[in-house]
Amino acid sequence: MALPVRTNLRHVFRFIQKINSPKRSLCGACTENKVATAEPPGGGRVFSGIQPTGVPHLGNYLGALENWVSLQNQYPSVLYSIVDLHSITQPQDPAQLRSNIVDMAASLLACGIDPERAILFQQSQVSEHAELSWILGCLTSMPRLRHLPQWKMKSKQKNEGSVGLYTYPVLQAADILLYKSTHVPVGEDQVQHLELAQDLARIFNNRYGDLFPEPCALMSSTRKIKSLRDPSAKMSKSDPQTMATITITDSPDDIALKVRRAVTDFTSEVTFDPETRPGVSNLVTIHAAMAMISVEEAVSQARGLDTGAYKKLVAEAVIQRLTPIREEIERLRSDRAHLEGVLAQGTQRARELAAPVLREVRQRVGFC
Repeated sequence: MALPVRTNLRHVFRFIQKINSPKRSLCGACTENKVATAEPPGGGRVFSGIQPTGVPHLGNYLGALENWVSLQNQYPSVLYSIVDLHSITQPQDPAQLRSNIVDMAASLLACGIDPERAILFQQSQVSEHAELSWILGCLTSMPRLRHLPQWKMKSKQKNEGSVGLYTYPVLQAADILLYKSTHVPVGEDQVQHLELAQDLARIFNNRYGDLFPEPCALMSSTRKIKSLRDPSAKMSKSDPQTMATITITDSPDDIALKVRRAVTDFTSEVTFDPETRPGVSNLVTIHAAMAMISVEEAVSQARGLDTGAYKKLVAEAVIQRLTPIREEIERLRSDRAHLEGVLAQGTQRARELAAPVLREVRQRVGFC
């Protein structure tokens, strides 16, 4: 049976919109995973979040936090969220979660996040995140979420997964779109989740009229930091081997011990070859990043040293960078009222941006 003419026209119109819509990309102004340089009118807005799962480790610092600090000087509007809603996809002890939130705030401030230049806030205190996530979830298909890599990986580890784990990429999209963010710093493992946010911005705009910009990925130029005990895996807070991970609050003695026990190989010369010498190459990556020099310069400084002597050089570079951060975290932890005040102020500023956007969303959807 033929469809009514009006329905046919509607399908034709949607088809034209689809073929004329811009192709998904990491950024309209960047290709080949390069960091975006072009900015939209107004300079753009950056959003990123970090889970309160304990003190950040060296990989977090070099892969994300160092970049977050530099972005404060590059964009006029920057928001960094402690995403506690995301953290409860895993079982959490409430008292520990409260402590972790404050510890993360201290860590971010100590690393250089400036609450005058960036809005630092606790995600769960801005209820608009959860409401926009529900609305966007109603625009998301189950197959779209099922194919995201982290769901496939984590659900296999558990043999099953919670609804929250399944839908948390939608909440990530809501975090980003709620502030009409234009730029999102991401690692390679988060690109597909950002693509979901781009898709949902496009789907919402097509259905309800233009509202959300499609956010652009800012790819980190820092290489991934590997486990000191298993250089085939990323450095992780959850690694059961205590010698595998350097946290930013480790003492100089702890750092020296962990670097000294880092897995290398039987060749004493220091070279950079991640494929055949992953352990030594990981140390070179850490040395170069912490000393703020190129990989080539790090290898040059290692000339004439065996791996044992080179480990001392790496440890010194790490200790020099992390010691002032550790000391500042200790100072901030002693003033919990100040940390809570910073988060409260950030929450208020975030709400001022989020509330009008959600009001517009509610009106367009038909809630009011």
